[in-house]
Amino acid sequence: MYRIGQEEIDAVAKVIEQRSLFKINKKLQETMHAEEEMKALFGTKYPLLMTNGYAALTCALIGMGIGPGDEVIVPAYTYISTAMAVVSAGAMPVIAEVDETLTLCPEDTERKITPRTKAIIPVHIQGFPSNMDALMALADKYGIKVLEDACQADGGSYHGKRLGTVGHAGALSFNYYKVITAGEGGALLTDDKTIFERALIYHDSSAVAYFGNQLEDVETHLFCGSEFRTNEISSAILRIQMKRLDGILADLRRNKRAMMEALADVCSFIPSHDIEGDCGTTLALRFDTAEKAAAFSVAQGIGGTVPINTGKHVYCNWTPIMNKVGALHPLMDPFKMEANRNIVPDYRADMCPKTLNLLARTVYISIDPDWTEEARQAKIEAIRKAL
Repeated sequence: MYRIGQEEIDAVAKVIEQRSLFKINKKLQETMHAEEEMKALFGTKYPLLMTNGYAALTCALIGMGIGPGDEVIVPAYTYISTAMAVVSAGAMPVIAEVDETLTLCPEDTERKITPRTKAIIPVHIQGFPSNMDALMALADKYGIKVLEDACQADGGSYHGKRLGTVGHAGALSFNYYKVITAGEGGALLTDDKTIFERALIYHDSSAVAYFGNQLEDVETHLFCGSEFRTNEISSAILRIQMKRLDGILADLRRNKRAMMEALADVCSFIPSHDIEGDCGTTLALRFDTAEKAAAFSVAQGIGGTVPINTGKHVYCNWTPIMNKVGALHPLMDPFKMEANRNIVPDYRADMCPKTLNLLARTVYISIDPDWTEEARQAKIEAIRKAL
């Protein structure tokens, strides 16, 4: 969380004072207004707020019609929820390498496309834009969907278009650790009416047909889904946070750009598919060896993170995925379903060596949008000294 204050407090207080906490109401209608504002801010036809980014990913996959018998390609470096969303839809996650930018590698992705592949999930990890031109070209070539996981990239862009709106659908996250926050929350973004309608029904199947006029103009038939409905307190906070978004991004990018310029003579930075669209949350340095990266990360004044050590963000630490345990009840487990019998992947800890090597040789330094020039200069000097 970067910035939050009295405006969010006042927005929450207003919801409570109006006793208008449920999403469907005839008073403040914070969720409805938040979705309308999201249309303008992100440039998408159909935004759908819900409880978290995992919910948005799952609902998008359901909206794409993905299920048992299908394969979905995910990067080896992403939070476990990306792969778990695929399993939740009943499909099989196929794990592919990342490229030098630490985002999904188009070449390895193409190698892993089969007749069962129905979607690709590029992840804009740490706000780093994926190679969307190459991945969309693959989607067109093979007739598959692209679902952008922009949960760590709220407001970022690729060639001037907001991340999460380049593919057929996108997912955002608003938990405490994201660019903007509602404490917890997420959103699905799409221009596809069918994906939206299916996701709408799936994300709130117990209430969508009962409360309000949510099914007005919806052509998709009702079916049983899940329960990822948001609430008015979260939406009220998010409305204020969305007003802060571009200011936060501008200051993150300004500080990251200043650091890169000041350190260009001594640092090797990871490349970017769109440095202007990069969210600016993270300065990523690349070293020749894992040993040098590890030593630098713990040097005085650095406070760095080596991404190989970030647990559930690295595929070999996705315990339920690697062990192929997709559900408690075996008959509900996609890894044991007859439709998936011939496509269950052979997961191995060493199956993505390029990804592991890159993660071990990279160090992240977090950028603060509110650094003073003195604080930023102190960090620059600490990096120079550590190097």
